[in-house]
Amino acid sequence: MTSKLRVRQKLGKYRIERRLGEGGFASVFQAYDTIEGVRVALKVPHPQLVDAPALSVFRREVKVNAQLDHPNVLPIKYAGFIDERFVIVYPLGLETLEDRLGRRMALRRALHWFEQMLDAVAFAHRRKILHSDVKPENFILFPGDRLRLADFGLARVSHRTMTASGSGTVGYLAPEQAMGRPSLRSDVFALGLIFYRMITGALPEWPFDWPPPAYDRLREKLHPDMIRVLERALEVDHRRRFRDAVQLRAAFRRVRHRAANGTVRRRRRRRSSEGEIGRWKAVRFREFQARYRARLDTRHDCGRCGGPVSEAMQACPWCGAGRPKHAGATRFPARCPRCRRGRKLDWRFCPWCYGGAFKQVADREYTDARYEARCANPACRARRLMPFMRYCPACNRKVQRRWTLPASKTRCPRCDWGVLPEVWTHCPWCRRRLSRS
Repeated sequence: MTSKLRVRQKLGKYRIERRLGEGGFASVFQAYDTIEGVRVALKVPHPQLVDAPALSVFRREVKVNAQLDHPNVLPIKYAGFIDERFVIVYPLGLETLEDRLGRRMALRRALHWFEQMLDAVAFAHRRKILHSDVKPENFILFPGDRLRLADFGLARVSHRTMTASGSGTVGYLAPEQAMGRPSLRSDVFALGLIFYRMITGALPEWPFDWPPPAYDRLREKLHPDMIRVLERALEVDHRRRFRDAVQLRAAFRRVRHRAANGTVRRRRRRRSSEGEIGRWKAVRFREFQARYRARLDTRHDCGRCGGPVSEAMQACPWCGAGRPKHAGATRFPARCPRCRRGRKLDWRFCPWCYGGAFKQVADREYTDARYEARCANPACRARRLMPFMRYCPACNRKVQRRWTLPASKTRCPRCDWGVLPEVWTHCPWCRRRLSRS
């Protein structure tokens, strides 16, 4: 098959929506899974490269990826031939780290993401897997502030220093890798370049003289101990570099608590009262979870205040931040494309938002222990409801039931659903501000 994929074209159960990127071996598309009702990323080799040597690269990527079951490594949903094309299917992220680097980034977030990057590469290095192409484009951002490492197409598996051609991306290529002698230390060098760019906005270039461009900006933001860790990761002589990402991660964690420079640390000491408030909030959140997590399924955190929230909540009850879309994981097999909350495959409508009917609905009905109420519509076919549903998933009628909370008789004055004004400041169902009285 030589024709290129086009937007709105069907590839098995996947409908192509747009092209996300293109590399030397393959193109990546955003597609809609018409069976599961979710969007995915499809990696499809270029038609002119569909031969035995090229397909071996993709098969190697699948085999290597299968060894890396880790929260910060992008998993493969499916790999195989669809309509005579070899396709690798991945979960769809929000954007790449390269896209995100175009906007301002707080130091705390940069440190948090870099630690996740180290976790992913260290996990591979423990298994003697060299990625060979560590770069911002291969780190994908997902909801919940999670980074995942993708594209093990150039990965090598070895128990010693490797010999290979100078493969990789030039901007993040270690000197020895450019000369055909990559090793696990080459991935360490690429990680150091990414971290330097995250902090300063500048990317060091060959001959990598120290100090690199924007070094003053680095000194303003990072503690000298963290700068020394970064300097060792960027050693041109690979023998003086960290031997792998495992060693780099250990060094990073030793100085993580004092990553910011002295000015920032002194400012934080003056704000010790805010630290006390933060600790008090943590205790309150912990006590709330011990009592209500099982009933309310508050497995997620608010992106603004960090308070525990559930998938069904339309607002954070701790700070009032709206939640029109769900950003965390879900226990359901599919998601509503409008609000990103979970749904069962036999639901015709989303029970959390007033969206249109789903195009693909399973014929069989799925039982679930969470069903505990009935829809008030006598003409409704299924009439089964889970706690805190706003609409019936079978007929889309607004739920008349007033959902209550365990061990609480207090109701919201606006929506009449159960609330906890002794700990919450807002109603999580309608976002009304609650009165302590």
